[in-house]
Amino acid sequence: MPALPELIILFDGVCNLCNGRVKFVIRHDKKQQIHFAALQSETGKALLKQYNLSDNNLQSFVFIEKGKAYTQSTAALRVCKYLGIYKIFYAFLIVPPFIRNAVYRLIANNRYKWFGKQEACMIPTPDIKARFLDQV
Repeated sequence: MPALPELIILFDGVCNLCNGRVKFVIRHDKKQQIHFAALQSETGKALLKQYNLSDNNLQSFVFIEKGKAYTQSTAALRVCKYLGIYKIFYAFLIVPPFIRNAVYRLIANNRYKWFGKQEACMIPTPDIKARFLDQV
């Protein structure tokens, strides 16, 4: 596997909510530092294995930041520090993880029901394709 970027989001490629969050990050990551891979992709699977994360449960959002993997609400909040004005949300890391992750899991467990699901992973447009590590 070639050298990977320092900031990578692993996301559920068929989840409408997840795809919406990826598009949000793309719009607000003005320095274009964050790259992406679907959990279902070969790169996504390899990174899950590398960081000893289960690929059986695709309900977690994973943020790899400079060699360390974060999941659930911690991952989402750590992404915020790279998103301009939205970096203020990074401060919510002071909220105990058991509270943050309870809310995170409620949304994650209902995301297909509330936001829908696609038949296949999102295919990036040519202008953002370089930020995606591979396609499913």
